[in-house]
Amino acid sequence: MIRVAAVGDVHFSEDSRGKLRDYWSRLHECADMLLIAGDLTTHGEARQVEVLADELDLVQVPVVAVLGNHDYHSDEEKQVRRALERRRITVLECESVTLEVNGVSVGIAGTKGFGGGFAGACATPFGEREMKTFIHHTERLAARLEEELSGLRTDYRIALLHYSPVKETLAGERLEIYPFLGSYLLAEAIDSAGADLALHGHAHHGQEKGITPGGVPVRNVALPVLRHAYAVYQLAKSELDSSEKIEAELSAGTVCS
Repeated sequence: MIRVAAVGDVHFSEDSRGKLRDYWSRLHECADMLLIAGDLTTHGEARQVEVLADELDLVQVPVVAVLGNHDYHSDEEKQVRRALERRRITVLECESVTLEVNGVSVGIAGTKGFGGGFAGACATPFGEREMKTFIHHTERLAARLEEELSGLRTDYRIALLHYSPVKETLAGERLEIYPFLGSYLLAEAIDSAGADLALHGHAHHGQEKGITPGGVPVRNVALPVLRHAYAVYQLAKSELDSSEKIEAELSAGTVCS
């Protein structure tokens, strides 16, 4: 059994020091890793991520993150990434990493993702150059996510995103902004490559649980949704290696915070 702690949208700034310190310092007692689903900072400023990095220094398990749209706001995303990597935090953008936990391998493929909407109400790369650019960007990121997931040869595979791959976890948000919260292309990539779990943030007023058309469990781990410092999801496959068993275990995910 693998215990995955996850959270997103922590939105750290200069006055966030100590915000999650006590919770993260004990995280190793109930989780084998911490995955952060983007929006690590409020405005994507390097000085803001330094505060977060100080807090994450207390985490005694591997930490893997993707950036979110807030982390790009000040055009300092490269500095944000470097500040985290200096603290041994793995940051993924169209990349993957493999963690070994008690003899079990967990592959994590990560990308921020992007918008575009969902089947039946989605944008297409047609018309103005700006619209084509918008959707082509999502298409490229989805294709890279699929490539990274497909390349993992691990016992478990996790897709780590900021934008949502399904609309179910957006329920509670205004319908008008769904195209800016995620894209069905991300779910298609996950289903094509295969995964045991997909995590995202971004939708503060959404709900926690969803599932891709292909049956991969999706969890919205935005801090305003969880209302806890993180949630812990247990990955445990049955002898038949069934997705139903994985879903049952994920449904029993606990909060240790």
